[in-house]
Amino acid sequence: MAVWQEAPIYDRLVTERGDVPAQVRREAEQTLRGLEQVLRSGVVPSGTPPQQAQPFPPGS
Repeated sequence: MAVWQEAPIYDRLVTERGDVPAQVRREAEQTLRGLEQVLRSGVVPSGTPPQQAQPFPPGS
């Protein structure tokens, strides 16, 4: 178990803002898979529009 998951404030922040570290991890893994595909094929996959970063909600 990660150290921050033992802290009650972490649970409250996840409830309020979502699990940002997990979201970042998923996006990074998706980006890595896409880059690996491009490097292997040398061609950008069609039908996959570029992803834009999601802005933080107001008050963050």
